[in-house]
Amino acid sequence: MGIPAFLAELREVVGHRQLWLSGVSAVVVDEEGRVLLGRRVDTGGWALIGGIIDPGEQPADTVVRECLEETGVTVLPERLVAVGVTPVIEYPNGDRSQYLDLVFRCRPLSGEARVNDDESLEVGWFHPDALPELGARAREHVARALAEEETAHFELSELR
Repeated sequence: MGIPAFLAELREVVGHRQLWLSGVSAVVVDEEGRVLLGRRVDTGGWALIGGIIDPGEQPADTVVRECLEETGVTVLPERLVAVGVTPVIEYPNGDRSQYLDLVFRCRPLSGEARVNDDESLEVGWFHPDALPELGARAREHVARALAEEETAHFELSELR
């Protein structure tokens, strides 16, 4: 599974130490109300489509790029669903990262969903009442995207 060139260069310097990165996740919803998911190579689990924002890249451009790269589907970001911080993630190679995660609701414009790179084992469309096993955060993001709320959800660890 490849990582962006800028991150590979950074990892040469910092090794496996925890990095703070920015990323995007996509809740892609088609006209039938189905959600596009990918089953990840690194964990074997189903997940929202997403990835790391390259330096200088607009987050909405990242979500379009990641969906096309991973699934072959061109999407249009419609709105920001949530802004939050992921738990620390430790990858099988020992790299550790934590992400500022910007979650977008998107609609597909063209393309047929397929495994389009080396990051996914499978991709597919799922009805919300028949989702495969997903983490709690991903399920929350799907529910918020389908709720048609006008505003993004901002996670608060505590009120001050």
